[in-house]
Amino acid sequence: MAQIFPKWTNKLPFLLAVGAPIILIGFVFLIWWFGSPKYTDVGYQPKQPVPYSHKLHAGDLNIDCRYCHTTVETAATASLPPTQTCMNCHQLILPESKKLLPIRESWTTGKPMEWIRVHKVPDYAYFNHSAHINAGVGCASCHGNVAEMEVVKLVEPLSMGWCIDCHRNPVQHLRLLSEVTNMNWTPPADQFELAHQYITERNIQPSEDCSACHR
Repeated sequence: MAQIFPKWTNKLPFLLAVGAPIILIGFVFLIWWFGSPKYTDVGYQPKQPVPYSHKLHAGDLNIDCRYCHTTVETAATASLPPTQTCMNCHQLILPESKKLLPIRESWTTGKPMEWIRVHKVPDYAYFNHSAHINAGVGCASCHGNVAEMEVVKLVEPLSMGWCIDCHRNPVQHLRLLSEVTNMNWTPPADQFELAHQYITERNIQPSEDCSACHR
């Protein structure tokens, strides 16, 4: 009697048994990678209403982060600078620049500038800037070296796993409080010992409990 299926189909059960898990694992990996903040968010660099250069202001002119982001040491949010902050300088510096026309219009009308936010954790997560700054975590640990950026971009995923990794081992991110806004800071040779000293002195106890961020 003639066979209904060709002989090679005898290998199908084996091929399915081996191939199905490989395909499933590959599919999960693709979803995990291409759906992760490392792929979807890192590199986000929106065009702002005014071409503000952090490289010029924070880098070349060495303006401290806290001059514009005034509440970073005292509040949960770092705050965006009001138009008044810009005009403190630009009433005299480049007062006729076409690039600064939206700033002058905002100054004249009283309508706030609509800056596009780059760094933002999801609404269901709570993050407090002041807690991190006062613990000695440098701005660059989360934001990268913005003093080298013409246009600010997202350099870290700001994901739950990324945050937990730091909470479990914050040693590499802790520094003198006077160095928090120093974008060119590098860990000293005795960083491990110093960081543990800071942890004791500042009573740093990073929580890994869900309620720390999901309130």
